[in-house]
Amino acid sequence: RNCARMSTLLRGYRAVLRTHALLQPCAHQCRRSAFTLPKDTTLNALIWVGVGMTGVTSFLVYKSATSPKHSVGMSGHRVQQYSSSGAVHPEAQTEVLMVGKTTSSTKSPPPATLPATSTTDSPPVASPTTETSPAEAPPIETPPTPEVPQTVVEPTPDQVPRLPEHVPYVLIGAGTASFAAAKAILEKDPAAKILIVGDEDFTPYSRPPLSKQLWFNEDHETARQLKYKAAWAEGKVVDVFYKMDFCDPNELASKTGGGVAVLKGKKAVSLDPAQKKVTLDNGVSISYGKLLLATGGTPRNLSLFTTAPDQAKARTSVFRNIPDYLALDDLVGKVESIVVVGGGFLGSELAVALASRGRSRGLKVTQVFPEDGNLGLILPTTLCKWTTAKVRKEGVEVFPNTLLKGVTLEEEKVKLITQDDQEITADHVVVAVGLSPNTSLAESAHLETDAILGGYLVNSELQACSDVWAAGDVACFYDPQLGRRRVEHHDHAFVSGGLAGRNMAGDHEPFKHQSMFWSDIGKEVGFEATGLIDSRLPTVSLFANMGEETALPTEDFSKGVVFYLSEDHRRRVVGVLTWNIFGKMDLAREIIAEKKTEADIGQLASKFEIQ
Repeated sequence: RNCARMSTLLRGYRAVLRTHALLQPCAHQCRRSAFTLPKDTTLNALIWVGVGMTGVTSFLVYKSATSPKHSVGMSGHRVQQYSSSGAVHPEAQTEVLMVGKTTSSTKSPPPATLPATSTTDSPPVASPTTETSPAEAPPIETPPTPEVPQTVVEPTPDQVPRLPEHVPYVLIGAGTASFAAAKAILEKDPAAKILIVGDEDFTPYSRPPLSKQLWFNEDHETARQLKYKAAWAEGKVVDVFYKMDFCDPNELASKTGGGVAVLKGKKAVSLDPAQKKVTLDNGVSISYGKLLLATGGTPRNLSLFTTAPDQAKARTSVFRNIPDYLALDDLVGKVESIVVVGGGFLGSELAVALASRGRSRGLKVTQVFPEDGNLGLILPTTLCKWTTAKVRKEGVEVFPNTLLKGVTLEEEKVKLITQDDQEITADHVVVAVGLSPNTSLAESAHLETDAILGGYLVNSELQACSDVWAAGDVACFYDPQLGRRRVEHHDHAFVSGGLAGRNMAGDHEPFKHQSMFWSDIGKEVGFEATGLIDSRLPTVSLFANMGEETALPTEDFSKGVVFYLSEDHRRRVVGVLTWNIFGKMDLAREIIAEKKTEADIGQLASKFEIQ
């Protein structure tokens, strides 16, 4: 941090020197006059004033460079409120891990490149492909594959990884949960040998920037390299990849101390807990001591699109991973119109991000969903409608309360037909309607899944069966405060992955932490929440301009708190959402843990500093 500040000071000093070079002749003349006329106090005063102004300029340059800024996808207001409250935002923890250092004990391999979509081992890329079309039609094709910095190099096809027959810790899935688990295991057992198996061609990375910060990076080429300015790391440029001394899978068996290897582009296809073996899609079986299931989820699609004509289907995509981001980013520079289907977190964030990125070239962005307004599944009706007004203000044409019944291709454009026979046309359609947890190993492993919530059923220690744990999107866990749950958010992946890792290394710690989630929808909507956040629950909302009336304000929801209540007679607070108020999640967790009720809300309001 001190080095960064010194670098900033030096940049400011260089700017002052450039100014000094322009003023040097005049200053030199002043010095000559001052020496020849020592009694002329006016000239001496002018010299000292100039020196003082130079110092002030240097200080202002330094303050401008180091003060919190409105960073991409993240309100500077949020950073300031967290700094003043002393709380720690999950994104701040993530950025520290993405800035992290690599020790000299492991050599850094050359950068890897993104996989071509034709590679059979690569995960399916949602980038559309088209047949030959008229010259005037905008090209819609898979983007080029830019180089992306990596820490592990995938063996070439003629090199079969010499995997060890036995690995003490095997982590299935190469996302945030597995990374957090590996980190926690090493903290408990520095000599541990860990193998992470992932079906993507990357080492573990953070997904939130794919729909947030990268789209608002003004340096497009940097964004294409998956880099952005970190809001919580003093504007330092980071990429989305977590930093750890990953070794090549071929080296894991021979390492004398602990080590973490990532096997990329491979999928676990069967699991035998009795024999403690996992089999990969290349036929290789690995025995393990402890195993983590952190396989994440697959983006849902609508049957409307999966059964559409091939040419229309080729112009639709889902959004989940790095190739999806690069493909969609490439489309923004080529097409004239995009429709986003879905009004939840991802759909709303993408719609605003696309409108922002494509504004300069007149890109038309439309959003379609069946709810009353944006985020209608979590926000009270009046608030979600207010949010929709703000999304429209960002340049998105929004169609709430809209169901689709047909998809066709007409004049090289996708035509969506609504239930009331309206027609919406676009060059491309992005479907963002949630995830399905990846539980394909349940059958071979004889593991129980939850029929309603989905995911592997685990106990409060996140254990599915003997020596098998689950974390992240696929863990349907028991919350001692709120009951059986499954959560699909970044903070939960990190927290549950860490807990599973510690328990794999010998602890017996139950799940107690209420994870949080957050979102920024445009310039005027930012919120954080924890607990059960569901618009079907009873809610009590308090906003800054309510006064003594119990009715909600009709026009201004710029700052407030929403309390979600249980449906039973106790009316207990089971969820808290802060609207443009940041750094209050620890307070919200206390309220849930202390089982506060609707009757306590009046006394709780002042703690959130709404006014």
